[in-house]
Amino acid sequence: MTSTSSLDPEIAARLKRSADGLVPAIAQQYDTGEVLMLGWMDDEALHRTLTTGRCTYWSRSRQEYWVKGDTSGHFQWVRSVALDCDADTVLVKVDQVGAACHTGARTCFDADVLIENAGSGAAAADQ
Repeated sequence: MTSTSSLDPEIAARLKRSADGLVPAIAQQYDTGEVLMLGWMDDEALHRTLTTGRCTYWSRSRQEYWVKGDTSGHFQWVRSVALDCDADTVLVKVDQVGAACHTGARTCFDADVLIENAGSGAAAADQ
């Protein structure tokens, strides 16, 4: 990660980062609401995402920036970027081209469902 960034200082001042200087970034399909993946951004990755229109993440395993789609062709075209109420998570609404997951799946959240359609039973038990 770089220690300097071109991120707007007002945005940088609001961010609440982890100990390693990162914030989680959730990628969501802009028109369907489908949650696609979670990546990590530092200030520079967020700056690049905001200014290029393509999602840039920090790879914790490779210790380098990666732009979604540069090697896979599965691009994420940025439609909007928002901070959550605590400024510790970024939501990037994207137009996903191809798979979002490194496994080749459309989303990273469809292979290991822990519980499904539990709303009515859980709500009834709480009453």
